This record gives sequence, structure tokens and C-alpha cells, in this order.
Amino acid sequence: MSAGGFRGDELTVGIDIGGTSVRASVVDAHGRQLDTLRTATPPTAESLEHGLQRLVAELRDRWAVAAVGLAIAGFLTPDRQTVRFAPHLAWREARVPEIMTERIGLPVFAEHDANSAAIAELQFGAAAGGHNTLVLSIGTGIGAGMIQDGEIYRGSFGVAPEFGHLTVVPGGRPCSCGKRGCWERYCSGTALVDTVLELLASQDFPRSVLAADSEADPGSLTGRRVAAAAADGDPAALAAYADMAQWLGYGLGMIADVFDPDLIVLAGGVGAASGLFLDDAREHYAAAVTGAGHRQLARIRGTQLGDAAGTIGAAEVARQGLAALDIGSQ
Repeated sequence: MSAGGFRGDELTVGIDIGGTSVRASVVDAHGRQLDTLRTATPPTAESLEHGLQRLVAELRDRWAVAAVGLAIAGFLTPDRQTVRFAPHLAWREARVPEIMTERIGLPVFAEHDANSAAIAELQFGAAAGGHNTLVLSIGTGIGAGMIQDGEIYRGSFGVAPEFGHLTVVPGGRPCSCGKRGCWERYCSGTALVDTVLELLASQDFPRSVLAADSEADPGSLTGRRVAAAAADGDPAALAAYADMAQWLGYGLGMIADVFDPDLIVLAGGVGAASGLFLDDAREHYAAAVTGAGHRQLARIRGTQLGDAAGTIGAAEVARQGLAALDIGSQ
């Protein structure tokens, strides 16, 4: 930090650390991404930390940045200084901001990835104007951020809300969290692939490109591939999205019965493709809530920031963290 203290216009790096990929961006104070790098998520804690260090070093070669924010798909302590558990990552009880501050040589701040997306959408995107807002980040899994009167809701121990791991199918598909039948196993990028494979095994889709791809190499299917096929009208992909829309509406109905939001924003990589399923999901949601037809429903919007919400939010977390450090030093 400069001797004159923190300037609100300084650049920060936001890094969105997901189960399959890591995305790092240089972001300005207006939420604009100036430079972005992406890599696959390394499998071990050491390799992940080294990979983050390398990404920041590459960005610092091109930009003068003041701090780094990490959007992490896992449970963080209320002070966000320790990653307690991450279903898709290797960290366990790890003081990640401290470790990465030492490695990088800049202040590093951490936040749950869905909270980061919620912060970005609130500050720069589709969540502006909401009173009680749910930002649902749908990517490899499901993350959720709840905003009440402009503040992130974290629960008593810092892990709320983990909607993606609510059991919707007892004894259903196994989840990396250790449970079976979690909502994200039926409504996410990885769930789309599983659904396509199940559909292809049980039904004939002679005009499906995905059927040919699956027959040649089942491991070649990804959520992005399914999304691209659906956009081209592939029948198996469209059937998988129809299934996901039903699960999304069902889950949103449960959440609405508990939280009663006035605004729901669909973020994340899958959320960015909401045009493929949002209208159907709205109908399923409207039918799933208790008292359907006799209550107000939340507005449901697609993200304005796409799959960049996590990185933009992480960069904003770093900017806010720097401001707090500056205030604390005065």
C-alpha cells in the first residue's frame, strides 16, 4: 500500500477458484475486467497455491495491482481467514489468505465464491435494487449468496447458505461432499453431463451429436459442450436442460418457502446460459412454492456479469479489504 493510504481507484486481482477451473482477472473500481487468465484447478493444496502464485505473478508483470481477492468454493470461518472444507478443492483447515499473502507479497482476502458473485451482482449487476436477494451461482456445483438489506448473510458459523447440498433425492447420485442426492447433482454443469448420459442410455436420440460424441468417448462430454449442443438444437441436450429446469424450479420453491426473496439472480457458468432454461424454471418454481397462486413470487433474473461474477466480486472483496486495512491503520 502506498504511503498516502488506499486509493479507491487502485486495481485488484480477483480469482475465482472452482472445482474444475481457476479464473484470475485484473479488475478496476467499476467492475471492469482488464485482463483475464484461466487454468485447470490443480488437484493438491500445494499445486493449487503454486498455481495461484503463478497467475498473479503473470498479471503483475502487466499491471500494477494493490491486492488479491480469492473466491473459494468451500466453507470459510466467519472471519474468512481459514478454509475449513471445500468439497471440490484440497484445502482442509487451511489459513489460505495468510499462506497466499506470504507467497504473493500482496494483501490477500478470501470470500466464499457464491458470496463473491453476490457482491459483484449487487455492486455492478443484476442484484441491484433487491431487498432480500438470492444469488444462485450454478457452475460445477451450486453456490448461493443471500443478501438481506444490502448485507451478505453468513449464518452463525460462516457457512450459510449451502443450498447446493440439500438432499433432493434420498439415496440419489453420489456427491463429492460425501452425501447422495444433493441438489447440485441434478442442477449444475456436471449434472447436465450425467443427465445426458442417463438419457442416452435409456432413450434413442438418432439426431443427437452428443449421442455420437458419447459413443466415441463418454468422457469427452462437458457442461460447456452440452450448452453448445443445446444452443444448436441437439435433442439430448435440450432434454437435459428441460430436466435441469425442473430441478431448478423445485429447489427454488423450497428456498422461497424458507427465505421468501423478492429477487433471485442466476449466476455462474451455467447461469450465464439461462436463456436455455429460465422460462421453464420460472414455471416450475411458480408451481413448487407453498401457496402457489396465492402469494407474490420473486423476480428471477439471469446474471448481468456472466461467469465473471466470481472474479469481479473477489476483486471487490480485495478492494473493500484494503479500504478496511487503511481505516484500521489511521
